[in-house]
Amino acid sequence: MNNKIFIHNNSPKRIAKFEKVSFNQYLKDVKEIFPNKSIEEIQQIYDAILLPKRATIGSAGYDFFAPYDITLKPNETCKIPTGIRVYMNEEWVLQCFPRSGLGFKYRLQLNNTVGIIDSDYYYSSNEGHIFSKITNDTNENKTIFIEKNTGFMQGIFIEYGITIDDECTSIRDGGFGSTTK
Repeated sequence: MNNKIFIHNNSPKRIAKFEKVSFNQYLKDVKEIFPNKSIEEIQQIYDAILLPKRATIGSAGYDFFAPYDITLKPNETCKIPTGIRVYMNEEWVLQCFPRSGLGFKYRLQLNNTVGIIDSDYYYSSNEGHIFSKITNDTNENKTIFIEKNTGFMQGIFIEYGITIDDECTSIRDGGFGSTTK
C-alpha cells in the first residue's frame, strides 16, 4: 500500500456567498408557517440567524443552523424557513443534505431527499429563500430535538455541465419550485 500524501497548492474555487433574505421576505414566509407568531418574535428570530459555514477546513459541507428550536417526534415533519439565500456563479449548484450525525442517529430526512438550489434561484421572486422540509423517519421511536443555532442540514457546492446540444433559453420567473410551472 502506498502511503504517500499528495499536496497541491490549489485552493478550492470561491464561487458563492451566503446572505440573509430581507426581513420583509422572512416575515412573509414565516407568517405562512406560523401565523400566530408576532412581528417582534419573528424579528428576534431573524436577527439571530447565522449564515452557513464549514466546521473545519476539510469540510465539504456548509452547515445550515436551525433558526429556532425544533422538536420532531417520530414521523413528524416540519418546514423550516432558513432565512438564507445564496449567490453562486453559473454552472454551480448547491446540494443540501441532512447533517450526517442526525441522519445516522435519528434517520432525519429531507423530504425531497436532496435539496437542489440552482444558481438562478437567487433572482427568484422570493429572493431565493432556502427552505428545508425535514422528517423524523426513525424506526427506533426516537424524538429529535434540534436546538436553535445547531446545524441540521449541510450544503455542498457542485460544479455541473450541460449537453452539447442544450438549447435552453428559459429564465426563472418565480420562487421555490418554479422551474416546473
